[in-house]
Parts: sequence; structure tokens; C-alpha cells
Amino acid sequence: MNSKEIEHQMYTMCMVADEDQVLLIKRPDHKGFPGYLAPGGKVDFPESITDAAKREVLEETGLHVKNIIFKGWDEYVNPQTNVRYMVFNYLADSFEGCLLEDPPEGELHWVPRNEALALPMQSWFKRKFPLFFEEGTFEVHSVWDEEHNTEGASKTRIFTKEK
Repeated sequence: MNSKEIEHQMYTMCMVADEDQVLLIKRPDHKGFPGYLAPGGKVDFPESITDAAKREVLEETGLHVKNIIFKGWDEYVNPQTNVRYMVFNYLADSFEGCLLEDPPEGELHWVPRNEALALPMQSWFKRKFPLFFEEGTFEVHSVWDEEHNTEGASKTRIFTKEK
């Protein structure tokens, strides 16, 4: 199969941190991907991936993030439909603005980082949540099982500078 027969979709996710707290969206069931997760969404053509991350945070939270750091990527390949979903992940520890009163994707909550994993969230987000705060960058590669609407085989790698 050549690359022209594979559809590529690009998304972003940006974890917003304020000291020991993170900003999470509590997505309702009807929006898809219910539970708590970080802001993010589709990369619009022809914008840059970093600009997309900043735009998504602004649209979903009302905050203008600054000083964002690239943390890694996760990808989901779907062999049944020949689609590769790529998510580029960032961490922002500096921002301006006020939270939206009526956010479009769900309720906004500042959550202590050490309590976040106890909240209901998608398994793929729970797996990568700690990776936002580790040194280096990460890669998560997963195969999506379209027939069962579930994640299949998955591999996570961390890239750090050797000391």
C-alpha cells in the first residue's frame, strides 16, 4: 500500500498547568470521548500544528497559552479504514485570560495534578497523562480495532537525552 492510499488526520492536545494544578474539560457523553481530558482538536489546513494547539485552547477555555512545550505524539492507525490519526501534545505553564463561562466542549475544572488520574477519563488519555510531566518527549503508537470500536496493540516510548 502506498502513502496516497492512507488518510492522515492531525490533532493537537495541550495540557494547561498552573503550578500543581491542571485544567481539564469534563466532556459529556453526547460530545464523544466522555470524561476528563485536556483541550485539543483538529489541525486546520494550512495552520501550523503549534498554532492549532494554541487556537484549540483559546476556543475551548478562553485562555491564551504562551510558552508551550512540545511533549510528544500519539498515533492511532486503523488498518480497516486506512486512516492514521496523529495527535501532537503540548504542555503550557503560562497563560493569560479568563475561563469561558459557557465552554463549548464541557465543564472546565482546575484539578490537583496528583488527583487527576482518579477522575473518570478515557484509557488512552489516562495512559498519556503522566507523560506530559516527564522529562523528554513521548511516542504512543496504537492500532485501532474498527470492528470492536476499541484500541488494540499499543506501544509507548520515551525519548530523553542520555546523561
